[in-house]
Amino acid sequence: MVTETAPATPVGGPRTGDARRDVNAAAVLRAVLDHGPVARGRVAALTGLSPAAVSRQVVDLVRLGLLHERPELTAPGTGAVGRPQLPVDVDTGRIAVAGLHIGLPYTTFAFLDPRGNVLHRRELSNRGRTGRAVLRPLLERLPRLLAAAPDGRTVVGLGAVTGGSVDRERGLIVRHDPLRWRDLPLAALLSDASGLPVQVDNHARALTQAEILFGHPAARRSMVHLFVGHVVDAALAVAGTVHVGPASPTGDVAHLPVPDSDLLCHCGRTGCLAVAASDTTLFEAAAAEGITEQPDRAAFLAAVQAGDPRADRLVRRRAEIIGRALALLADVVNPDLLVLTETFALLDPAYLDVVRTEFARRSHLRRDADLLIAQQRGADVLAVAAGAAALTALHARPVHALTAAPRPHPPSPHPPTPHAPSYRGPHS
Repeated sequence: MVTETAPATPVGGPRTGDARRDVNAAAVLRAVLDHGPVARGRVAALTGLSPAAVSRQVVDLVRLGLLHERPELTAPGTGAVGRPQLPVDVDTGRIAVAGLHIGLPYTTFAFLDPRGNVLHRRELSNRGRTGRAVLRPLLERLPRLLAAAPDGRTVVGLGAVTGGSVDRERGLIVRHDPLRWRDLPLAALLSDASGLPVQVDNHARALTQAEILFGHPAARRSMVHLFVGHVVDAALAVAGTVHVGPASPTGDVAHLPVPDSDLLCHCGRTGCLAVAASDTTLFEAAAAEGITEQPDRAAFLAAVQAGDPRADRLVRRRAEIIGRALALLADVVNPDLLVLTETFALLDPAYLDVVRTEFARRSHLRRDADLLIAQQRGADVLAVAAGAAALTALHARPVHALTAAPRPHPPSPHPPTPHAPSYRGPHS
């Protein structure tokens, strides 16, 4: 549970009508997420709202399935009576959001509860497809996937995230080079297939928002998140707000120079971080050295886990490159927190230590590497990214999200059989 709370009091001046109702509901939900189970009176103190306003919002949020009362937790013998002292908590049993993380080798589909816990995830192979061919089988299967919501929960939204440049306001994938996407109207395509409101975002921004909602307390002050997979992306947040720059990108760290790399980037230059640190380069190097028969994630992971010294050397070399990039980002931004999402730092703390050592050696401003952590969701990291876009919308405007959402398409009589695949790491 997060113990440090950003002020939940509504900001931006007086609000009226539905807008004020949603702002107040979001403030109450935030306080309960951070401190629940918590009494209404305590919520009023945390948010700055009147007890009557808190009570109205709690009634709405209970009716909509986001909160529930916990009378069994009222302390005995305290003499506390009445609803102001009745604990309320987030209800994780009635609604869910769905998410899709669309990467190069496979797509992760997941259900998450309102606290960001992954209820179910599965991986769907993209079978080498690129362009719109990636989406055709996914759009066909989506109604059946949504029909398998755990324990009969109501699915209230769908998030879809991927790498590259994403215009989340228009639901548009502006550019994703490995998938060969340009100006793809992903939100509209998914909404037509699912019947749900769809939120689309870049995966690094989505994971940054998830960290703010459910992760390290320092994330609400300022943080930088670096995602390393088949693409390399970063996101920045200050005061609990994820930055989105003009024309939709947060920024582009993919073309930071790696001095001793001569690999050719798609931009036409050599030595860009996007190629020097990418999964594609790593797996191709493993095949070239005979560690694996061909560039293959599963085979390379197996070699690393078996202790192959050649595989270990390649991973450590990439960890050093990542550490240098993070040192530069830290020196430029000076954040309270750095979060890394990368396969091997998640699998083995020894590789995170390599990143931290190189970071401390290279940074001019932050010699202490304690601000650098690996993303903490482990095997569920892509599932969390997938659902985070939908959860962000739900938490920001809970009343609007739950009263305006259309119902999904009727379920198929043959829902897919859930399974829990082994962890394969970030891959976009």
